[in-house]
Amino acid sequence: MTKVGSLPITETAYAKINLALHVRRRREDGYHELETLFAFVDAGDVLSAAPAAADSVTTLGEFAGGLDNPFDNLVARALAALPRPQGLAVTLEKNLPVAAGLGGGSADAGAVFRIVEALHGLPEDWQARAAKLGADVPACVLSRTHIGLGTGTDQLAVEDDLAGTPALLVNPRVPLSTGPVFKAWDGVDRGALPDGPASRIAREGRNDLEAPAISLCPVIAEVLAALAETKPWLARMSGSGATCFALYDTADGRDAAAAAMPREWWTMAGRLR
Repeated sequence: MTKVGSLPITETAYAKINLALHVRRRREDGYHELETLFAFVDAGDVLSAAPAAADSVTTLGEFAGGLDNPFDNLVARALAALPRPQGLAVTLEKNLPVAAGLGGGSADAGAVFRIVEALHGLPEDWQARAAKLGADVPACVLSRTHIGLGTGTDQLAVEDDLAGTPALLVNPRVPLSTGPVFKAWDGVDRGALPDGPASRIAREGRNDLEAPAISLCPVIAEVLAALAETKPWLARMSGSGATCFALYDTADGRDAAAAAMPREWWTMAGRLR
């Protein structure tokens, strides 16, 4: 994070990936119990903010057009959720694809929380305020590897032995909404996350939404197959798709894999935080 002494203050909205995502029982409120291993890549959208008379949001970047209403996106809603003595003029550089399984909007909201924290501090109930914006937002405020339970809002610490791991994100430029993917899930509870450090959970875990997402968006299988050919130690879909990720032993291996992807696909290279 840019130090508060230099304005505007700039913050990265780190791309969220689910190293594993196990869908468990359906709750009485209609949501599903989830067990997921959240991780964050050290790249993503970029937000800059400066004091202003009133809040404002300006959106630019490759995927700015994917936001239906820039005045009602999660950045604007996060600003409205946090009490402050002054407004903030925020510029959002939208580098992450929308409806992509990367928690892009949630990551943007998380970055707003960190900006406000740096400038004014956060209210004691910030986690509840974040959860009202979306199930992934509390995780994205912290942007560190951890286990998410419930609908993803309950956070559990995990031994993080994956920090610094080279990671490649690949999206076929096909948006995929979460709701239809959950509806296409077969409803079979395949069990809990493994125990152990993050690396073991990632290796032995799974993404229960991968099969239903592929049924709706078959190109995801092509992405996974292309990544498998680059010999990562793990390749999997993130969230409800359509973005997939691969983890490598070396940055050179990651970069060679990125160069091998079809040019029409979106890619982002980084490391796990």
